[in-house]
Amino acid sequence: MAGHSHWAGIKHRKGRADKQRSKIFSKFSKEITVAAKLGSRDPDMNPRLRSAIQAARASNMPKDNIERAISKSEANKNLNYDSLMYEGFGPEKIAIIVETLTDNKNRTASNIRTIFQKFGGNLGESGVAAHQFKQVGVIRIDKKKISDNKILELAIDGGAEDCLSNGPHHEVITTKDNFYKVKIEIEKKIQDFVSSGIEWLPINKILLDKEKTKSVLNFLESLENDDDVQHVYANLAIDNNFIEKVSAT
Repeated sequence: MAGHSHWAGIKHRKGRADKQRSKIFSKFSKEITVAAKLGSRDPDMNPRLRSAIQAARASNMPKDNIERAISKSEANKNLNYDSLMYEGFGPEKIAIIVETLTDNKNRTASNIRTIFQKFGGNLGESGVAAHQFKQVGVIRIDKKKISDNKILELAIDGGAEDCLSNGPHHEVITTKDNFYKVKIEIEKKIQDFVSSGIEWLPINKILLDKEKTKSVLNFLESLENDDDVQHVYANLAIDNNFIEKVSAT
């Protein structure tokens, strides 16, 4: 994934088979509600909402659930979520960024801190880990929808920085500022994505042995399982063979 955190690949690969489907749907619902609340309820006029709906559909979230989440933005006008980011170091000094949506900052901070401490990590101040990442746009596409050559051509024509097909999905990488422009161009050919959004790309990755890697992945999953956590990024390096083994479990 050219410097990308393979945790994202594992997460999206495992998502549909995960027994915690309702928890996954809950996270999508929250993102859809917030996106609709901050902008238009029309996905064609609201890129953030469109991205959230595309990701929800890719995980087979029912249409009724998506519509309820959009309606919730109007029905619960007093319900507000704060977007908060936490940084720190997990097991084996892996740099971690956690993005959350929460209606209770104290609860979220306490939960995140507890998870870090449980796994021997440390939650740090703002900026302690972010300098080891850069923000980029990432568009993940099901390989069944388009060939390697065609997505590469589409990405180049759209102005993307990179296009990779050596993982579980095609991944189109863009600059942060150019993300929506590239996405609109790709959407002219492909309507549904596995996911798309602004993510934190590690500048350098740390390669660990199998047992230490499993320990870090357990930590990352614990963070993901928290209801307020939307995204987790790590500068952990994992080869594709390991992804295949983890995805099959």
